[in-house]
Amino acid sequence: MEGLIMTAQILLSLSILVAVHEMGHLLAAKYFGMRVEQFSIGFPPKIWSFTKGGTEYALSAIPLGGYVKISGMIDESLDLEKMKKDPEPWEFRSKPAWQRLIVMLGGIIVNVVMGVFIFILLTWLVGDSYVPNAAVNANGGIHALELAEEIGLKTGDKIIKINGNEFENFEQIYNPDALLTTDASYTVDRNGEILQIEIPSNFIENFNDKGKALSFAMPRMAPVIGRIEEGSLANRLGLEVGDRFVSINGVPVTYYDEVDRLKKIGANDSIQFTIMRGTQVLSFADFMGPNKTIGFNPKGFNFEFATTNYGFGESVVMGTQRAFGIVFTQLKAFKKLFSGELSFRKSMSGPIGIAQGTGLYEFTPHSSVRWWACGISQLRNDFR
Repeated sequence: MEGLIMTAQILLSLSILVAVHEMGHLLAAKYFGMRVEQFSIGFPPKIWSFTKGGTEYALSAIPLGGYVKISGMIDESLDLEKMKKDPEPWEFRSKPAWQRLIVMLGGIIVNVVMGVFIFILLTWLVGDSYVPNAAVNANGGIHALELAEEIGLKTGDKIIKINGNEFENFEQIYNPDALLTTDASYTVDRNGEILQIEIPSNFIENFNDKGKALSFAMPRMAPVIGRIEEGSLANRLGLEVGDRFVSINGVPVTYYDEVDRLKKIGANDSIQFTIMRGTQVLSFADFMGPNKTIGFNPKGFNFEFATTNYGFGESVVMGTQRAFGIVFTQLKAFKKLFSGELSFRKSMSGPIGIAQGTGLYEFTPHSSVRWWACGISQLRNDFR
């Protein structure tokens, strides 16, 4: 089923992209008085079509592209018979070179305009919703997972700067533009000591691997139960949503990651812990099993997302900047590819990679924190 959904997503995305692109060629051709014979989404055989203004608009069966057929747009090396005839006024080949150039670039131009328009619209209608970095630092800093530890980050670190610049949005720690900067680094506060954590030049490659990208860093969470797995130790002992862990095996805990770490310590498979339920402190001891799981997901963060809304004028400026910012980020990435700092094999995606990328919020660096905020069970898929 997942494969079918992925296929449907990529085909729908491709069809929309092609339709917009080919519409650019069509509009430019009609504006300059060229005759457009056919406009098709997909390749033959045709499923459905209608004719209007001398142009046949068609929906075809093979959804792998599309085309627009303009009179007089011919291959001069093959269409020798047509080349012998004088061009008609409505033909592509009869028009000035600058008009033909605009028609040929029409698809790209419309794609760019549409991309900018979408960014402007999203900025205006949705605004920004993000995890404030100040809130993350005030609530214990980050939970450093495997990938973060590889570059020297530790759980409890408070990231205060990226590339020497202060930032408001916690999700900026994944920002491709920042990670692609030469000599990129995080400045962290580690128990009052300010440290510089250098980011390897090829670090961004890790975010192309969905599984590894989910093992970077996230805000620390309180050890409060948000969901209990049926049949688990937590379920068997009668733990409840909202229970807060106070200690594990005699060691006090403040954060969820401490519960995760402490329950794995020790040679035996039993566990002792205390929880706070309202004003009650309850103690438990039981056999955990060889996989050492309690069977719960944490409730989430105890801080609110920050929200910023923009007026239409602000959205035009900001949306345009964001759209072209992606282009400039891609140029940075290509520069690193050609200089050998990034691997072509790890950085370039084929059809499957592109298809995976079409899944909304399946994983992108800028959506990962939202996954965590909506429920850590969606992110890591295993009960603790």
